[in-house]
Amino acid sequence: MPVGEYPSLSAAVEDLFPGDKLAGRAPGGGGGCINSVSKIILKSGKVLFLKENDRAPSSMFREEARGLQSLNDAFPLKVPAPLALGREKASSFLLLEYVMSGSKGSGFWGRFGRALAQMHRQGKGESFGYDSDNFIGSTPQINDRMSRWTDFFAEKRLMFQIELARSSRLADSSMSRGVLSICRRIGDLLPEPDYPSLLHGDLWSGNFMVDDRGEAVLIDPAVYYGHREADLAMTELFGGYNREFYRAYEEEFPLVPGYGERRDLYNLYHMLNHLNLFGSSYSGSVRSIISRYS
Repeated sequence: MPVGEYPSLSAAVEDLFPGDKLAGRAPGGGGGCINSVSKIILKSGKVLFLKENDRAPSSMFREEARGLQSLNDAFPLKVPAPLALGREKASSFLLLEYVMSGSKGSGFWGRFGRALAQMHRQGKGESFGYDSDNFIGSTPQINDRMSRWTDFFAEKRLMFQIELARSSRLADSSMSRGVLSICRRIGDLLPEPDYPSLLHGDLWSGNFMVDDRGEAVLIDPAVYYGHREADLAMTELFGGYNREFYRAYEEEFPLVPGYGERRDLYNLYHMLNHLNLFGSSYSGSVRSIISRYS
């Protein structure tokens, strides 16, 4: 069910929680790199989580809400429920269920790894992509449906990002030729999966939290249907995941041999996106991956 849109935060609260009202707010953790976040306290004592952005495209939070709903249908552990969308003064907002943070419980990494494997196995799509475009950070993520993973990854992931970088003069002709060379050979470099799996899409260690039960909670998605190896590759890009996570994932849903040789190619997408978001400090990492696969 689509999340309701409201002309103000107070209107959303009064509709969702009849008889209750806003009482205050406090600083909140999380929210990614581009949003302001708060804990919203109601007169009843109920706490909600609010994300705001005064520069975001109007569709950014709407697509995040859709992504959270998709994850909630497939991920066996916790995903915060999106409650409302709207505008508060000059900012767009997304109101979410508040999840109390805690510490990792015993066996946390094993349960997390198995849960992700179950989501990848059970969250099957008919094609690669998603019902709508969304965002990876603040960069548009193009999700036009395609029947082949390799075509989708080359065209909608790598080529889209290198064209953005070229247009903003962050990529020169050498970098562009390298990405084009990879895309021309993509069928030799990446396998086709048995089916499209639901992916979180941006699963670095900053995009999960631990709740007060000691369990993993998925946040800040960039959802689409793709090859599950792309999600796993992102977990390894900046570290932060325990070996038990990967062992449990493999026990639940074994990987096709050769994933380790393909991992950095999947992460070329994220390195190109970081180049586009944060500038030329990422060009060395991009060139290093290109030189390996082109």
